[in-house]
Amino acid sequence: MSNQLHDRFNLIYSGTTAYTLEPIVTNGQPARSLTFNRNSGDIILNADGVRVRQAAQGVVRVYGIMGIISLSTSDYLVLITGRERRTNFMGHDIYQATDFQVIPIDNNQQPREHPAERHLIALVNAHLASGMFWFSYTWDITRRLQAHWVSAAADAGKALWETADDRFFWNKYLQSRLIDITASNPDQNLSPYILPVMYGTFDLQHTSINGKPFTFALISRRSRYRAGTRYFRRGIDDSGHVANFNETEQVVLYEPSSSGLPRTNNSGQKQIQLSYVQIRGSIPLFWAEINTLRYKPDLSIMDLPNANEALHKHLDEITRVYGSQTFVNLVDQKRHEQPIKEAYDRAMAGANRQDVRYQYFDFHNECKGMRYDRISKLTDMLEEDLARKGWFYYDTSESRPKKIQLGTVRTNCMDNLDRTNVVQTHMARYTLDKQLRDIGILTNKEDTIDNHPQFLSVFRIMWSNHADWIANAYAGSGAMKTDFTRTGKRTQQGNLEDGYKSVTRYIKNNFFDGPRQDGFDLMTGAWTPRRGTSSAMALIVDRRPLFIRSMPHILAFSIFMILCGLTLPRTSGLSLKWYFIFWSSLVFLSLWFIRAHGIEYVNWPRLNPPVDVIYYKGPGFRKHRNGMGFPLEWLNKLTGGKGRQAGQWIQQSQGKLKAMAAHKLEEIEMGTKKAHAKKD
Repeated sequence: MSNQLHDRFNLIYSGTTAYTLEPIVTNGQPARSLTFNRNSGDIILNADGVRVRQAAQGVVRVYGIMGIISLSTSDYLVLITGRERRTNFMGHDIYQATDFQVIPIDNNQQPREHPAERHLIALVNAHLASGMFWFSYTWDITRRLQAHWVSAAADAGKALWETADDRFFWNKYLQSRLIDITASNPDQNLSPYILPVMYGTFDLQHTSINGKPFTFALISRRSRYRAGTRYFRRGIDDSGHVANFNETEQVVLYEPSSSGLPRTNNSGQKQIQLSYVQIRGSIPLFWAEINTLRYKPDLSIMDLPNANEALHKHLDEITRVYGSQTFVNLVDQKRHEQPIKEAYDRAMAGANRQDVRYQYFDFHNECKGMRYDRISKLTDMLEEDLARKGWFYYDTSESRPKKIQLGTVRTNCMDNLDRTNVVQTHMARYTLDKQLRDIGILTNKEDTIDNHPQFLSVFRIMWSNHADWIANAYAGSGAMKTDFTRTGKRTQQGNLEDGYKSVTRYIKNNFFDGPRQDGFDLMTGAWTPRRGTSSAMALIVDRRPLFIRSMPHILAFSIFMILCGLTLPRTSGLSLKWYFIFWSSLVFLSLWFIRAHGIEYVNWPRLNPPVDVIYYKGPGFRKHRNGMGFPLEWLNKLTGGKGRQAGQWIQQSQGKLKAMAAHKLEEIEMGTKKAHAKKD
């Protein structure tokens, strides 16, 4: 049986007993259909020629299997039911998934109506609706060009799922059951049904410089390990995986003998392929920023016994995959970010790796006054490093590449978004000038892409869109500083837009990111549910004390009463005075209480609540412990030592809150918490 992926199916409903996926074949070759038995749960690859009689209703067009996910009462088949062909890359069609359908394999309807099960299904659907999922039936979209060439001989005859980069095979956890069946039974080879999907971006434009047409592409691939949202996934885990790890590949495809637009198919002509790869990822330490409803979260750095081991695992992996590394750190050396910068300095000095260079660049100080052109100082510092690492250069008319990229620049700031985007764009532009000179598109050393406004606009727009897509996936808003990326200038309008994005991030990160993080954990296998609806009730029941839960309602009602008071007749100024004093006092006290207990009002993830991080008291650094209740030392000072009874009451209340936090840890028992997604 061929390993070639099927690109279209009919999903046929056989009553309540089975689903069958029947490939739509256009080349006349026989194809084996796949049946999901809804009574036994078995997955069976049917014999050649076995067809299912299609009913008048109950047939759905399907373009791929995302996988199978187990929830608290049933297993569900996740199908791609909508796709958009976005481009053709080296003769391979690239698609973006646009619509999905989640259908239960179990035919028992009643448990699926349970509120907790519906909540989990909603998390799955929200994740599918908000993500950017890419796939190809004929090209391994998870790997960069150089990796394709290096393993070409070893990959011959293998299915796409077997060659896919484990980190960027986003749905590998969902596909694990189909992979296990394929690995255990040669007759049940489900490879034509196992579609690797990438979470990231894929942008391609046909353009030209000096009358020479070429294809310019920008691809980003997001790791499925330690995946999540801005404040709920920071730093490193025990396995050496870091949060918000992205690989960005800039590609140039050029046919020297071509005239007019570059070809999009395999024409057999000589083609030059250029690839330049950069990576980004969270600072590889155990650290977090803890939401407290304040604009600046509490910074916490945890000096755990295995911190050095985790760092070395991270360094070992990326040097094995990419070669030598240059770590560029862009965090501030003052104020809020200073402690993490200093901890990072110490960790990298202690690592003492010959294959890793650590370079600090004070981005905000160097570029203050909107002078982002000063980033060129960084490339000057790294000039020898960049030259030594190089890029991938392959001429298809020759048997071997002319150049191999020997290492990457790994850039980070606090979020690995805004500052990182600006620096990566500059690095890409710096390298692209050299690449285009190397292949003769730019004619001399003085000629740069700055001299070609039409292409420069394409370059800037693609990198700005790339920055926005990555930022939306992690932080919930577009990237900041993109006015510089798009136009080459920092503007006051850009500052205003950044202010709007900051407010958007604050609101989303504090009040909406909990369910988003749950979606990431559920879909990547960082958390798996146990069967049974009773244990799943913890997902939908708010166990905070009633007094805590009531405070936002008191605040809202008090504001409402003040607004109502503005419409009352002014028959008695004195009565209105005390009316407004009373309700204004309630507004002030409720706001004060909410601010003091801010942690209780953050929308935290429920599947893997970070209680161990929030209440961490071990060695490390934490300047503030905001949002954890009223500080008793302050209360005694305010009352001259007479606040003992009030202090005792507050201690009891805060003890209940900590007990609630302990209960949140127990909530994990309804499922299985994993350090990272399943890795085969």
